[in-house]
Amino acid sequence: MSTFTSLVRKESLQIVRDRRTLIVTIFIPLLLLLLFGFAISTEVNNVKIVVVADRHTPSTRIIMERLSVNSYFSFEGLAAPSEIDDLLRKGKADAALVIATEADGTQRTQIIVDASNPTIGRTAAAYISSVTASSGSAKSPVIVRTLYNPQMKSSYNFVPGIMGMIFILICAIMTSVSIVREKESGTMDLLLVSPINPRTIIFGKLTPYFAVSCIILTIMLLISYTVLDLPLSASIWSVIGVTLLYIVVSLSIGLLVSTLAATQVNALIISAMVFMVPVILFSGMIYPITNMPVPLQYFSAIIPARWYVEALRKLMIQQLPLNYVIEEIAVLTVMTVLILTVAIRKFNSR
Repeated sequence: MSTFTSLVRKESLQIVRDRRTLIVTIFIPLLLLLLFGFAISTEVNNVKIVVVADRHTPSTRIIMERLSVNSYFSFEGLAAPSEIDDLLRKGKADAALVIATEADGTQRTQIIVDASNPTIGRTAAAYISSVTASSGSAKSPVIVRTLYNPQMKSSYNFVPGIMGMIFILICAIMTSVSIVREKESGTMDLLLVSPINPRTIIFGKLTPYFAVSCIILTIMLLISYTVLDLPLSASIWSVIGVTLLYIVVSLSIGLLVSTLAATQVNALIISAMVFMVPVILFSGMIYPITNMPVPLQYFSAIIPARWYVEALRKLMIQQLPLNYVIEEIAVLTVMTVLILTVAIRKFNSR
């Protein structure tokens, strides 16, 4: 058995024997994926709405019927103009639609929404406007086509983002804590004074965690394409290839952290806290990067998760071929080479 194989076997046995860490490592990503896929949603449903109408006409009845059968609304019935403010204050209504009918039959509408939650306010106003818009009188009706995500599912947006966060955290934490644990116990010193090449030690310790990351990737893709119902296409092989590259970047970051941290607690703090906030804020996972100030947009370019999330959205959601993510792959490759080179040099010097 070669030295490299022996190191891989030793590290694999150590991972398997630490069952609690292994269970947490595998189940936390699945829990986060399901949580963001189902529980955390930017979709707005069950908007409580009341209607104020000064006259009952066929047009007002049609509007109320549309509101009552629309799954996005919870139609609370008719209300008097004096009741609107009280209903909104008490939370019994999220929006009110006021319909005024002129003597000649012309209708004027006013939408009143509770914008204490801006997301609900904007979305409710857009929903009501689409229901009340009259398409029959328009000579050239506007046809809207929603591409790539016709049902506007928020899980389509969250899956690439949560995968970017999970791999950067899990891989960095596992790698950094493992190497620092060896330093704390003194076994790393024994390995370094042995005739084994330091690079062999590094790759021997990284290989088992790469295998665990591949298992996590397989489970997450199965959940994404089955439970969360993401569209499955031939681009899945491109998704796997880009993700494997991103896993190598994450493991390299963990190796770099291990050269900076003296204890396992320090390694956990650096890996979990220092990397979590930038990944959430600057990867485009939740907040669009184009909406940020220009200096922060430039800062986000050094976050590996930004390029990974952008590539995955093109491959998983838009189902574009691999040549559309060449820029993201090139950036991740350069980051991998730079981080791994710096980590190995610092590891050798120590």
